Amino acid sequence: MEKLEVLHNNNKINARVRKNSIWKSIFFLSTLFGLVVLVVLITRVLFQGLSWIDMDFITGRLSTNADIAGIMGAILGTVWVMLVVIPVTLIIGVGSAIYLELYSKKGIIQSFIETNISNLAGVPSIVYGLLGLTVFVRLMDFGNVVLAGGLTLALLVLPILIVSAQEALRAVPGHLPEASYGMGATKWQTIRRIILPAAIPSILTGSILSLSRAIGETAPLTVLGIPALLIPFPNGIFDTFTALPMQIYYWTIDASLVAEYANLAAATIIVLLLILFILNSVAIFIRNKYQQRY
Repeated sequence: MEKLEVLHNNNKINARVRKNSIWKSIFFLSTLFGLVVLVVLITRVLFQGLSWIDMDFITGRLSTNADIAGIMGAILGTVWVMLVVIPVTLIIGVGSAIYLELYSKKGIIQSFIETNISNLAGVPSIVYGLLGLTVFVRLMDFGNVVLAGGLTLALLVLPILIVSAQEALRAVPGHLPEASYGMGATKWQTIRRIILPAAIPSILTGSILSLSRAIGETAPLTVLGIPALLIPFPNGIFDTFTALPMQIYYWTIDASLVAEYANLAAATIIVLLLILFILNSVAIFIRNKYQQRY
């Protein structure tokens, strides 16, 4: 009888081990699939575009002649747009999250607002392009300038940042604000000195994801009528501009007419990835600094 029971237990253990091995293999293959696709993509882009990157390409002006074309105008346009997107999304996004999570009363209205913000995060980007075209370009008469493009992209990523900031605020251990209140601090002092510093690492993680999406979006800028071949460099938020995603998009389309445009598009993708890497590195550095403190 004891042998049968031991045999039964061994069979159950072996079944669990086999099930664990199967799930481990599935997770490993899922990770491997993503890595293989990423390696193939990056290898293809590097092979096609790396030889086209030099100082003339980085500092040159846009041109229909592939041999002398440069992307400095698109780089400056992208930087100016991000200078609009970053403060608008951080101030409004974190402010909205603080109000919804720490000030507003829990109830139907708050639940309704949060549900709609979550739904807005899934709206296709081209819809935000139509919204930006109606509000910023036509109603406010900005035209297709940096400010209109930046505000449109800010609207696009704002729901993502609000949701991630709310989750970051909820994750702050409850004993931290309670101890602050117990020491006689006001609500604003507790938010500013305790809750926000503790939530900043997670907020910055959400910011990285949202800003990464903004810097690579093409559809909203296409709807706004942002040109691809613009000779003057933008010098402010009220100047017309083009951006790196727009340049990649148009060079890729026109590659069927001029084969060298495919190489220019690949080289521009490498530059865009480098800018994205620099932005993310700064955010990760700040996040790690606060993670060590809390």
